Amino acid sequence: MAVRKSRFAERGVSESIGFILIFSIIIAGIGLVTLYGYPMLMQQQTNANERIMEKNMIVLQNDIKSLAYKTVPYKETSLKVEGGPLVIYNTSSTSPTATFRIFDDNGNEYVTDYTPGDLRYESVDAQTDISLQNGAVLKYQQSGSAMLAEPRWFHDTTTNTWVINLIAINSSGYNMVAKTGICTVRMALGDHTEYIYSDTIPAGTKILIDYTPDTTTDFSTAWDNYFQNVLETGPPTFSGLARRYELPSDASRPTRLVIKKYEVMIQSL
Repeated sequence: MAVRKSRFAERGVSESIGFILIFSIIIAGIGLVTLYGYPMLMQQQTNANERIMEKNMIVLQNDIKSLAYKTVPYKETSLKVEGGPLVIYNTSSTSPTATFRIFDDNGNEYVTDYTPGDLRYESVDAQTDISLQNGAVLKYQQSGSAMLAEPRWFHDTTTNTWVINLIAINSSGYNMVAKTGICTVRMALGDHTEYIYSDTIPAGTKILIDYTPDTTTDFSTAWDNYFQNVLETGPPTFSGLARRYELPSDASRPTRLVIKKYEVMIQSL
């Protein structure tokens, strides 16, 4: 016997229920995107900002090389800074900065407590700093630090000569300058550029470098890798916060030590 459907059997079907179901699916999708997708997009943007600033710092390092080594009088570079400020820490800044000391084991002091200053990008989102310090490009994270581009220091084994270039960063009339957005970095060689030549270091004399890191942004791991792996100094000894390295040289003949100091003035950002 055929069952006859009542015209009231579909009373439970409503357009409102369909709308609520579709609306719930849309809200759930938006929630999932907000919960998982948006943080990933922000992280990708932060990573992109860091990569851009790494390249920018290497460009600025090349500008400084042109000023110091090629006697170019003036350099100007425009760059985009996002995710944090670009900050100048002068050699006279009240904020903690790294220092270098060069001397020998006979009591001769060649460079005393040299403060190079910093041109530093400080990422707000990633808690990462990328710094142009003493001719090197350094990257700091909470897990440690790395050197992205090396300074121009070298040892000529043929003549047993060490050449060390020290580069200080200063700005006109300010202890600290910060800028975000589009920055035009104008720089020139400063007045306090000097050359120190020493070729009277007797055979067997140890040439030592003390590096004291910044207590707030510690690039010691990056410099330690550079000293040990590139300059082949061996592991450091410690004198307080300072890390002491011995420059390798031929102990059977005198060492010629050439130290050049440059001051780069950041005229504006």
